[in-house]
Amino acid sequence: MSTELISCEPATGAVLWRGMTGDVDEEVGQARGAWADWAARAVTVRMETMRRFANTVRARANAFADLIARETGKPLWEARTEVEAVIAKVEISITAYSQRTAQHHMEGALGVRTAIRHKPHGVLAVLGPYNFPAHLPNGHIVPALIAGNAVVFKPSEKTPATGEFLVDCYHAAGIPPNVVGFLPGGAAEGAALARHPGIDGLLFTGSAATGMALHRAFAETPQKILALELGGNNPLVIWDTPDIHTAAIIAVQSAFLSAGQRCTAARRLIVRDGAHEPLIQEIGNIMDRLIVGAPHDSPAPFMGPLIDNSAADQVEEAFLGLIMKGGRPIKHLDRPSADSPFLSPALIDVTAVADRPDVEIFGPVLQVVRVPDFDAAIAEANATRYGLSASLVGGTPELYNRFWGSIRAGVVNWNRPTNGAPSNAPFGGIGLSGNHRPGALYAADYCAYPVASSEASLMRASIGIGLGDA
Repeated sequence: MSTELISCEPATGAVLWRGMTGDVDEEVGQARGAWADWAARAVTVRMETMRRFANTVRARANAFADLIARETGKPLWEARTEVEAVIAKVEISITAYSQRTAQHHMEGALGVRTAIRHKPHGVLAVLGPYNFPAHLPNGHIVPALIAGNAVVFKPSEKTPATGEFLVDCYHAAGIPPNVVGFLPGGAAEGAALARHPGIDGLLFTGSAATGMALHRAFAETPQKILALELGGNNPLVIWDTPDIHTAAIIAVQSAFLSAGQRCTAARRLIVRDGAHEPLIQEIGNIMDRLIVGAPHDSPAPFMGPLIDNSAADQVEEAFLGLIMKGGRPIKHLDRPSADSPFLSPALIDVTAVADRPDVEIFGPVLQVVRVPDFDAAIAEANATRYGLSASLVGGTPELYNRFWGSIRAGVVNWNRPTNGAPSNAPFGGIGLSGNHRPGALYAADYCAYPVASSEASLMRASIGIGLGDA
């Protein structure tokens, strides 16, 4: 039975969108009926259709950015960068599909050749997150459509308006309505979609807990593709750098962009004990200057609110839990109003916390860990079940090579923030951060499967051994 779904602006609490939850069976059935015709179109036709989609988004960019900003609470400048990423994904995906799924022919003896081509899976479900409600699901949908799949897209129940706008752009560009279906709903609809026998795979971006539940749900269907992009307890190691100010800026960008609501955000800052005070002081100075405000405020804020009060409650509880375990607050997590999800960025020294929880605190909290040497820094960085992103700031090329070779993560940076991974490179993590299916440039790998064919224009066959007399 359908129920009403409501989306409110985090910054104001105003109702932004109302709608009814969708029918999973209907959406999957329509996609199954449409995907064969879409797959039969030439890949060049599908690519040109996606280019029309990019132009459609470009023409609607201001309205799209405004909607994303209001529904997520992120600053308008950041919402504009998300729309730009949606547009850029098309050419990146076209290039990636050509590189990753190119046809190959190898000649053999007696006129036999081996051919390698790719086929789409069929109907793929896409479950989107709320932090980048357009860019991240679009990163699955565009390569899936290029490969010839049909898609049933369920956006986060916290950002349905953005999801609906995105799907309308696909349709306006000429992608048949049933080839990309919009399924508004909550956890129940997401679970029903994941379990539906009519899908051939699921592409998911979200929390590790949900990812593990999906992995269990797919345990008895190994024929279905499952691509998981999950969270991280990401380390940022700052080591032996004379440029304290720049290092502090990188730390602030890593930890507090999007109010800390990025899967690649730095959660742990690892520093040399005894040489850390100037860095921590400079980070604190920059934190004191950060503007926290509503999306359209002037001057523009660095970060906005969290997605809702429930998310803010969870971050507050996690911060208090660290204090109760012995963490020493350097910059407290402040919440001006209990009825609003605005939080100030927080910095806490957790070196003395013996049993630090290995969790992703999805908000503006950066934990400081002091260590005696670089071996201890690497050990601390790897002391997590996650493995999404990691960054070293400072050090020599030799030290970075040592860091790169030892760290367990799918994204490893040097003198760059932990977040903001480029879309023209593969993206993904190990451990609880994903299932070794890198997205971005490599998304074509999970949107199509290779078919190997042995082919000959003439039949030749003989049995040279093991036959009795005629």
